[in-house]
Amino acid sequence: MANNRLSMRKITETLRLHFECGRSNREISRAIGASPTTVCDYLRRAKAAGLSYPLPEGMGDLALERRLFPPVVPSDIVRSEPDWVWAHREMRKKSVTLELLWQEYKAAHPDGYQYSWFCERCRQWVGKLSVTMRQTHTPGDKLFVDYAGQTLQIIDGLTGEVRYAQLFVAVLGASNYTFAEATWTQQLPDWIGSHVRAFEFIGGVPDILVPDNLKSGVKHPSYYDPELNPTYRDLATHYGVTVLPARARRPRDKAKVENGVLVVERWILARLRNQHFFSLEEANRAISALLADLNQRPFKKLPGCRHRAFVEFDCPALKALPADRYQFAEWKIARVGIDYHVEIAGHYYSAPYRFARQEVDVRFTATTVEIFHRGSRIAAHARSLLKGRHTTIDAHMTPAHQQVAGWNAKRLLDWAQKVGPDTRATVEIMLGQRKHPQQSYRACLGVLRMGRDYSNQRLEAACTRALALNAANYRSVSSILKNGLDKQIQTEAAQTTLPLTHSTVRGPEYYH
Repeated sequence: MANNRLSMRKITETLRLHFECGRSNREISRAIGASPTTVCDYLRRAKAAGLSYPLPEGMGDLALERRLFPPVVPSDIVRSEPDWVWAHREMRKKSVTLELLWQEYKAAHPDGYQYSWFCERCRQWVGKLSVTMRQTHTPGDKLFVDYAGQTLQIIDGLTGEVRYAQLFVAVLGASNYTFAEATWTQQLPDWIGSHVRAFEFIGGVPDILVPDNLKSGVKHPSYYDPELNPTYRDLATHYGVTVLPARARRPRDKAKVENGVLVVERWILARLRNQHFFSLEEANRAISALLADLNQRPFKKLPGCRHRAFVEFDCPALKALPADRYQFAEWKIARVGIDYHVEIAGHYYSAPYRFARQEVDVRFTATTVEIFHRGSRIAAHARSLLKGRHTTIDAHMTPAHQQVAGWNAKRLLDWAQKVGPDTRATVEIMLGQRKHPQQSYRACLGVLRMGRDYSNQRLEAACTRALALNAANYRSVSSILKNGLDKQIQTEAAQTTLPLTHSTVRGPEYYH
């Protein structure tokens, strides 16, 4: 009401300045604080109403408003209301625009709304939908993934211990088709495994994955250039999908999965709250049954259900699954040792000797180990679970076991001789314990460097004791020094010379 009164005062002042003072439209606009176009509109309406200044006696603001702004007489034409549900579904299809839908509407209803009114009515209808329904998602474009905040109790049938399983949720953008499963953790193996099973559940691959900034997926979150976990990037490469993490503190980026998580918590977890599960498999069977019901549940404001929308929109647009299922692989940055081996979970795998002391990327699965240098694969091995052992390819060594990055058997033996004869004997035994002496370089260096930490005198004493115990290896020497056993008086004569008849000794001529 106050705004109407202010407007009427401006109109009255416009008429006074024009008829009584003879001011121009631009001068009047500056005086009343309105645009020249508005002033021109006021004067046009006054002329059409036959008004000037001063106004007729007794004419108030209400009467002036009625004269200048008469009510619009309703038209007898009844315009056909567009089918907004149909329009909303059509807008999800690729390359379909609102203008195209209006043209089709006008072709069927020539007396229908003009384009501006069509757009306005469409916005009003869409405004009645929920936030996630308002967003227009291209079929087969995005799969949103996240974990629910709530967990699921699972009881160990033997011990009675209660564990809490996590709930992984994936939602397709166009159809809201939902996948959910329970896993023990949110760690990398479970995170990757859930993605593989989600792809298999929907029977295809979307163009884009939209995860939250979970550590298992995004190593270093960034607004401009987030760094993905190497294994997650490996998964994306295998399936040919792009990963676009949601921006931090931007909930609308993942509104689809946030709503999906809420629905899963209410439709699945709430219904399972009073049930007792004794294994993860049992819990997932119950989740799977309720998930099928959820995807068949009718929409409240749109026709159909998630499954029907999936079959109609998302399913035809998904890319085919690759021929082979993704095999979980971890990545590690490692440095090739002087013995040109890389350590993975306690086992040593060879790389070509020229890469000794260089940094490499290692990709390892349950069955294979691959070593990469600057993106190129330089070695591949079958995975071994034997700790402390070596897997060596002969082609990775020089033909005559020559010097590797400045280290060889003679250099190690010379260093050991400077410490003492028993240290040399220990190193010589260690060099003879492997098929290739290079496999023992790392352990020999470890023994010799103990002289820096404990002194050469203690190292020599420790090697003397190790020889007496027939335990000439890195672990034994390290244990003797760590526990101070080298300081105890020997009860038996120390073995100070190498028994050349020992089964593990090659003989001095081997190293020449």
